[in-house]
Amino acid sequence: MPARLLLLFFVLCSPLPALADAIRVSLEGRAALGEALPTLLVHIEEPIAGFEVKLKRSDGKTVELKGGGKPGITRRIELEQPEGRFHYEGELVVRFPDAESGSMPLSFDTELYGALKLEVRKEDVDVAGRKLRFTLNRPARRAELTVLMDTGKKAFEGEVPFNGEQAGTPLELTWPAAEGRVMKISVRAFDTSEFYTGVDLFPWQVDIPHEEVNFASGSADVPAGERGKLDKSHALIAEALAKYGRFAALRLYVLGHTDTVGKTADNRELSLKRARSLAAYFRKRGLKVPVFYEGFGEESPAVATPDETAEAGNRRAEYIIAVEDPVLQHAPFPPRWRKL
Repeated sequence: MPARLLLLFFVLCSPLPALADAIRVSLEGRAALGEALPTLLVHIEEPIAGFEVKLKRSDGKTVELKGGGKPGITRRIELEQPEGRFHYEGELVVRFPDAESGSMPLSFDTELYGALKLEVRKEDVDVAGRKLRFTLNRPARRAELTVLMDTGKKAFEGEVPFNGEQAGTPLELTWPAAEGRVMKISVRAFDTSEFYTGVDLFPWQVDIPHEEVNFASGSADVPAGERGKLDKSHALIAEALAKYGRFAALRLYVLGHTDTVGKTADNRELSLKRARSLAAYFRKRGLKVPVFYEGFGEESPAVATPDETAEAGNRRAEYIIAVEDPVLQHAPFPPRWRKL
């Protein structure tokens, strides 16, 4: 965010109208680290022979430099400093063409900030409860919140004030109930110096109901007689993409599962291959969105069974449309999504 221009009031050492007419000083006192530096601006209004700035920073560092220019010129004096707030004391000495000189005292504060950081953890986004929490690494002044539903309407769009809560304090945002599912949550947070940062969250996902494909034992090839089921599933996926794709860039996630017959490692590998086969079928049918897949084997059963149980309900797949990696309630391990 660009630093705001802050005008300073400087008191002359003695009544010297020529100095007041010849030089005007202002300050860009706040800046973001890596983007700019606090800057002293010397505006030359009348002819001068030159000027000299002498400053001492609150940590003992001294700044001395000379400059000049024609009327209408503004000299920018960047003040290199560490991150944080500093106070400067010193003077500006001006030399005139007739060899006269004058000075004015300088006294001002500067602030150089590192990147403003906003953190939102997945567990702090409570879509059902219509609230989220976040933290800033500097005191907070306000936040702008927009909540877009998958109906295309906004559940909320407005500003939420804070009271300068200290860095790291959990800050809460809420929104009213609205029709549909939350598609996108946009947060722009401001610190007490009006620097800001933001984040877009996409908690939306939808499961596609479907009829399960019956694979041959130990095989990941889609049987010819089962392709009609996938054609129907493809139609439902395409319908959902057409309906919701205008609000965000969507992805398809295919999850594979097996029953408990066989070795755990073998079942996981088989479920991964079957998930890939299903994903590849949808791609061949013309699906254009990014497609990811993962296999969970026997480790996330829909029906709890003893080992070596041939349970048809556990030989299944999941088709999830989402904007970001979906939230899985009972994942046995963090998924490593493979892109088709």
